[in-house]
Amino acid sequence: MPQSEISGQSYHEATKHSYLSVQLDPNYVDASTQPSAFKVYPKFYRRLQLNSNNPTHAFISLSSAITFEKVYKDGPYKLRVNPSAGALYPTEVYVQMRGVEGFINGIYHLEVENNCLTLIYELIDDGLESYIIPGKCINGFIFLTSCVYYRSSWKYQNRSARYCFLDSGHHLGAIAASAYLHEKNTQLIFDFDKLSLNADLGFENKEFITGCVISGEAQAKKVRRLRLKVPFVCGTDYFEPNQFIEDVYQATSLQPSRQQQLKHPQFNFEQDKFLEAVWNRRSIRRFQKQSISQESYWRILQAIQQPIATENFEEIEIYAVVHRVEGISPGLYQGTNLIKAGKFSEKTGYLCINQAIAKDSAVTLFFVSAYTNYQTALQIAGFIGQRVYLFSNYWGIHCSGIGAYYDDETQEFLGTNKAVLYAMTIGI
Repeated sequence: MPQSEISGQSYHEATKHSYLSVQLDPNYVDASTQPSAFKVYPKFYRRLQLNSNNPTHAFISLSSAITFEKVYKDGPYKLRVNPSAGALYPTEVYVQMRGVEGFINGIYHLEVENNCLTLIYELIDDGLESYIIPGKCINGFIFLTSCVYYRSSWKYQNRSARYCFLDSGHHLGAIAASAYLHEKNTQLIFDFDKLSLNADLGFENKEFITGCVISGEAQAKKVRRLRLKVPFVCGTDYFEPNQFIEDVYQATSLQPSRQQQLKHPQFNFEQDKFLEAVWNRRSIRRFQKQSISQESYWRILQAIQQPIATENFEEIEIYAVVHRVEGISPGLYQGTNLIKAGKFSEKTGYLCINQAIAKDSAVTLFFVSAYTNYQTALQIAGFIGQRVYLFSNYWGIHCSGIGAYYDDETQEFLGTNKAVLYAMTIGI
């Protein structure tokens, strides 16, 4: 077995929660020490303010837009189109544009807080293609998601390795949702030379590339690697290294993912209603213990099972613990197959570290995988999770992701030896 595959499995094992581990390390932090959640390049870089009336601007902006601001005693929390564990938002977005009207051919950083693009690199005969799809040139857009991991490890320590990859998957899902609304084709890529790209983008050990979305026309043409390195800019106001997270990233960036034939999803959502779902997406904090209709539930399940447009893929199986769905008996299901009948709301609440949303929801979902590449599997789980959010909200159902659960006990309850990567709840 390749060393990187062993490492992926061992890192997952090392970040498992148990009843004892949570009691011994309740993980309290001083909120006043939270690192900054927005990366900003120096003021002398060229910037372009994004205008919602310009379709290209709107496409890019909606991939990361701030949609709501909450003010607490420790300061404002700016919520975005993409959810994040603990609202810590470790992900950043970069976009290369080539042949896009109104833009210099270059690599831009999306400055979320100020809704603008910062030109960090101007292209000549070079570009991102050489790292991602050698021998091709993309006229259009290449989006990159990255993680400034200390924003998450500040609170969640080693387990934040999972959350960074899940958050990246959610962010890729937000980019795909914006592309759908703006009628852009997309393809996700997970297997590429991330380590060289990190070095040339000036990330040092403080940020790392996770995923890619291509939207444009590909032509056969050799594009050379970036002729210059981008100067280093830190994504937080201070930084504390975590060797565990750096090691798991390094190991999982070298192991190839499973491969599949490229297929594109076929959705037929009402544009205005879907935009409203994207814009108003929130993580619910309390359910009313009400039932949802069987029709809504099946719509959500069928929609999230649409193909994901990528050749690099890890299979995610979804177990559903049905609590309150009209016309469906409570129990543990895989799809329509009833595995175990019974009322398990108290059990799922316990498994999810006694979080009320896991027992008061209509359905609690668990994502499991016998992955080859751990990093890709978590990103795919996050991508599907973004679909669960948006499709649930589209049909008037609330949703929340859950990253904390007792791993081994959840596996035992589900009756699987596959790794549990994520949990989600939907309901009213």
